[in-house]
Amino acid sequence: MEDLGNVAILPGLVNAHAHLEFSDLSEPLGEPGMGFVDWIRLVIERFRQRPGTSEQPVRHGLEESIRWGTTALGEIAQPNWLADLFEQSVLDTTVFLELIAPTPQRMAPLLELALRHVRPVGTSRHWRPGLSPHAPYSVHPQLLDAAVSLSAAERVPLAFHLAESREELELLRSGSGPFRGLLEELGTCDPELFPPGRRPLDYLKQLAAAHRTLIIHGNYLDGEEIAFLAGHAERMSVVYCPRTHDYFRHDAYPLEKMLAAGVVVALGTDSRASSPDLSLLGEMRRVARQFPSIAGDVILRLGTLHGALALGHGSEVGSLEPGKRADLIVVALPERDAADPHELLFDSDKPVIKNYISRRGADGG
Repeated sequence: MEDLGNVAILPGLVNAHAHLEFSDLSEPLGEPGMGFVDWIRLVIERFRQRPGTSEQPVRHGLEESIRWGTTALGEIAQPNWLADLFEQSVLDTTVFLELIAPTPQRMAPLLELALRHVRPVGTSRHWRPGLSPHAPYSVHPQLLDAAVSLSAAERVPLAFHLAESREELELLRSGSGPFRGLLEELGTCDPELFPPGRRPLDYLKQLAAAHRTLIIHGNYLDGEEIAFLAGHAERMSVVYCPRTHDYFRHDAYPLEKMLAAGVVVALGTDSRASSPDLSLLGEMRRVARQFPSIAGDVILRLGTLHGALALGHGSEVGSLEPGKRADLIVVALPERDAADPHELLFDSDKPVIKNYISRRGADGG
């Protein structure tokens, strides 16, 4: 018997959205509050300076995730992602293959790659496949249709960045603004792709046909769009990345409205390109500080069970109960009392001191 001291024992944390390829950054790109499109330019420049996927950042990101108490992860991976790293890791990772093709000419090879990704051959399957057509401004409508159909046919989850910035809403609404300028710079601006009057709801209706959809960010979803997600909560969820949201100084996140409507909201760390680290506990603590009206047990579910539900394996992980895997973490608590024990967990900077992860087997279970 081991005496762990003054601690909380929790379900393993579920980070529903990460980009581990940026895990070698010591600080986010750019400056807090900078324009989102200007930040995208920095990301593009970084890719140009270091084409391909480097092993060290991803390995570091996997190790850091485990150290911070993550036991299940939703990773957005480039087409040349390093499968061996995920095979070797104890993390239960859903690898969402990122699909970026704003023009028809790029679609065919990406769809061929996507089909191989969701039907992997000769792998022990310690990772789960998913697809991530990136965002409205970077994915041709035909590619999005194909990805949705492939998700439904192969029963794999799909992640899509949507309603992330006001610049995106402007592009959809009028075909103009900073994103239009960026697409023209990149030579991928086709005015026919952005007929005036589009809005996130149009994409939500399209994405509802997928097997399971994670709406990444959703910072600027309106009331009708939130209601749509609530009405499809069995297969659609939103992933909120609190510290990334704050980095760009977006408008206040509609978290209370989403939860009141019945939307399944999970949490993600996004990446070190817009967040200080990969601590999902840090994200939960940020939520607790910014939304004091939300009960501690609800915040705990955002970082555990809701993430598992969003990724599609809530029956296996996300809570400590009979029949689920014994994935759990131990978090040190401050030496004081509180009427609500969640206060000790979230109003603190105490670290994760232990984790226990039961690795998925070769059969995928």
